[in-house]
Amino acid sequence: MSDRTSGRIRGSGRRRAERSRGRRATVVAAWSAAALVLVGGSGLGYVYFSLDGNLRGVDINAQLGGDRPAGSGDGAENILVLGSDSRSGANAAYGKDGGGARSDTAMVVHVYPGHQKATVVSIPRDTLVDRPACTDSRGTAVAGQPLAMFNTAYEVGGPACAVKTVERMSGLRMDHYIEVDFTGFKKMVDTLGGVKITTTRAIDDPQSHLKLPAGTHTLDGEQALGLVRTRHGVGDGSDLGRIQLQQAFIKALIQQVRSVDVFGSPKKLYDLADTATRAIVPDSQLDTLNKLIGFADGLKKLGPDDIHTVTLPVRYDPADPNRVLPLPAAAQQVWSALKQDRPVPAAATRDSAGDQGPAGSVVSGRQTAPGSAPGSAG
Repeated sequence: MSDRTSGRIRGSGRRRAERSRGRRATVVAAWSAAALVLVGGSGLGYVYFSLDGNLRGVDINAQLGGDRPAGSGDGAENILVLGSDSRSGANAAYGKDGGGARSDTAMVVHVYPGHQKATVVSIPRDTLVDRPACTDSRGTAVAGQPLAMFNTAYEVGGPACAVKTVERMSGLRMDHYIEVDFTGFKKMVDTLGGVKITTTRAIDDPQSHLKLPAGTHTLDGEQALGLVRTRHGVGDGSDLGRIQLQQAFIKALIQQVRSVDVFGSPKKLYDLADTATRAIVPDSQLDTLNKLIGFADGLKKLGPDDIHTVTLPVRYDPADPNRVLPLPAAAQQVWSALKQDRPVPAAATRDSAGDQGPAGSVVSGRQTAPGSAPGSAG
């Protein structure tokens, strides 16, 4: 991995450029889709043809060929969950199309053998990486680039290039790919009936239009969008702090999904499944309802306490505070742990700028009293 310098980690970072509201919502859209699929199980079969028609997949395997890491072979799975920031179609309400979508949010989800535990590694979109050469969906060769922003892989080559970049970084084969755009986010939260969270302190961020006192709230789609946009209302105002906040919200979302008796309301079950299947673009191994149901059935035992979240170990780039650089040794600890189906050691993230600060403790899916710290999961 290329590196600018071995300078020390900065105590905090301030991003100069503001981002549009849509870019900050894609992480939750991705996990909304994943969580809602888990609810349906085999009960979705009665509306098979309607829901199956919603799905459109991308053949990652055909585009990447054989130049990839080997699979685990022990029942573990790695899933790249990607959120894109296209401004086409309904997404135009959240900003102008800048000439090409980028992967705003990327998470590597490692499901351990037995599918009862998982680790999620968030990759900051501004991470500088050595992007490998790849082939886009039209068969056009795309040149590699050293010290490229991670999210440009999707911009220049689409899903296959994003997958190849992650595989090259991690040494892990991505068994599945799920992409979500952010327009489905609000609808999924609203269809679910909102997401209940507890804020351990007040959040007041005029830029994301979110104002919440400390306490328990049921957020509708617009409020949830504001929460995952919040950057100046918590932490040091950096994107890395926002990732912590988003990770905490993911667990609240999964907790809410598991608490809803959708089988008591066939209409709600259908509405949730219809929204989720419209919101995602999976790989070709998950692009039919039967395949998706089988995949979701294998994950149904996972709850929020079974998911450990970390951020790729990084430091702020001394040459540009809008960028971060991986910490090579620490990042390798993370990827090696997952390859060996072990928990990520605490030492791997101890010196990382990505897991510093209080932002991750601000939101909990459990209804804790204001001022108390929510329990950690993992």
